[in-house]
Amino acid sequence: MSSKRTQSEAGDAGRKKKKQVRVWVDGCFDMAHFGHANAIRQAKEMGDYLIVGVHSDAEITKNKGPPVYSEEERYKMVRAIKWVDQKMRTYVTTLETLEEYDCDFCVHGDDITTTADGTDTYYLVKANGKYKECKRTAGVSTTDLVGRMLLVTKQHHERDEEKEMDKEKVADIGKCSTAKSPYTGVSQFLPTSNKIIQFADGKSPNPGDKIVYVAGAFDLFHVGFVDFLEKVSKEGDFIIVGLHTDPVVNRYKGSNFPIMNLHERVLSVLACRYVNEVVIGAPYAVTADLLDHFKVDLVCHGDTPIMDDVDGSDPFAEPKRRGKFKTIASNNDMTTQKIIERIISHRLHYEARNKKKEEKELKIMQAHMERIGKENKS
Repeated sequence: MSSKRTQSEAGDAGRKKKKQVRVWVDGCFDMAHFGHANAIRQAKEMGDYLIVGVHSDAEITKNKGPPVYSEEERYKMVRAIKWVDQKMRTYVTTLETLEEYDCDFCVHGDDITTTADGTDTYYLVKANGKYKECKRTAGVSTTDLVGRMLLVTKQHHERDEEKEMDKEKVADIGKCSTAKSPYTGVSQFLPTSNKIIQFADGKSPNPGDKIVYVAGAFDLFHVGFVDFLEKVSKEGDFIIVGLHTDPVVNRYKGSNFPIMNLHERVLSVLACRYVNEVVIGAPYAVTADLLDHFKVDLVCHGDTPIMDDVDGSDPFAEPKRRGKFKTIASNNDMTTQKIIERIISHRLHYEARNKKKEEKELKIMQAHMERIGKENKS
């Protein structure tokens, strides 16, 4: 009898739902890029439900200076990252915040975070054992992207010839010549197959799914793209985004576009919750072979001008001939060019802001190393 009761109790325990592990992440998410998305992805892997706190414009201005994106723009960008379950507005992560949202712990990258007075932002949650770290994505930073915009350089483009960036010139945009912080400094992103796999869904369309294809540069992935892709997602069940190569984008955009190279743009687009698949280095013209290979039911394009192909033909001629072309209005006037204009108009401010951030990080690192040295001697 006792044995039967024990088995029954064990069965009941097995049927009980496992407690959901709730994770908290917060940040500015200004000019949100795939580095931010990767931190969010890693945080989600540590639990079951991810809540992301987005700092207000007022708090960012107080601690770092005015952001490039508005609060609403940053909020929308975070909402579009596919690993986010819930978003909130906040600044300093406190024990009360974690308690209010029933979060088991908070996660942050392994870089330095301080308030305006230099206090460790996560001091209290660390002291209470509710802090975990994820790896910062090497080779991408807001400083680097700002540098590319201001220097009008093409050296970040992916080409067959030498790819090395002029790091000294780019670095000067965001830091003083003596600064060597690994967090704000500039480095080159090195793409790997594993990173793409981590960002990709790895799922194929289900039988009967309506497949929608869009193509473009999707450079400096911003809220205009988010609104466009959200509307496109309502046109079908499986959304494929074709990304043009850097030389192709440069042909129709000019100057030093794209600001982000092909591999960087791939990860930015894959992180979007409205995208199922990405074609890396898609042809500029949407061909019959492409439509047949991916079994595309509809091709969409925004309400922006379409440049002819190199031979003067309409790149969407084939889907139009098949009656499978549709123009989608995002109703959002944000463009990559507008972001660049915001940066240029505040150039001196952003240079000063990044230099100040760099110097603060270096002082904290130096103090940390001195403390370790003293502990080792004792």
